[in-house]
Amino acid sequence: MKTNITLQLDSALLWQAKILAAAGGTSLEDWLTAHIEQIVWNRKTYSHARDHALARLRKGLNLRWASGRSRDELHER
Repeated sequence: MKTNITLQLDSALLWQAKILAAAGGTSLEDWLTAHIEQIVWNRKTYSHARDHALARLRKGLNLRWASGRSRDELHER
């Protein structure tokens, strides 16, 4: 479902946006839509990656480390 919106932009900004859209061979509406979709997608994927990384940090990582032998044990003769 699409919904119309109204934006108030500075005329110079609007002019530059129209030029960028035209340079990309698209309408201003399509150009803005693509950029908004990209911003939303980036935010969602970043949030998901951050949440996943934080969950892994909370869980911890088993490095299977065991204390080594003492110096005396290593140099027994």
